[in-house]
Amino acid sequence: MSSETGKYIIVAGLVLVGIGLAVYFLHDRLHWIGRLPGDIRIERDNFRFYFPITTLILFSVVLNVLIVLIRKIFG
Repeated sequence: MSSETGKYIIVAGLVLVGIGLAVYFLHDRLHWIGRLPGDIRIERDNFRFYFPITTLILFSVVLNVLIVLIRKIFG
């Protein structure tokens, strides 16, 4: 392994800790996650189907921006 790999692992760990702290302390303000317009939710008597497509797209964009910023900082 190179030192670059170590840097990426440290940054990933810090990001995970940050996300964990945000969820722990802000859980009552994050109720909108998974309930955005465009998320598919079908609930019937004995059947539930849930596909959070809009939430997945939002997380994908945010993650992509974070990765680009991390590469610019450490690149």
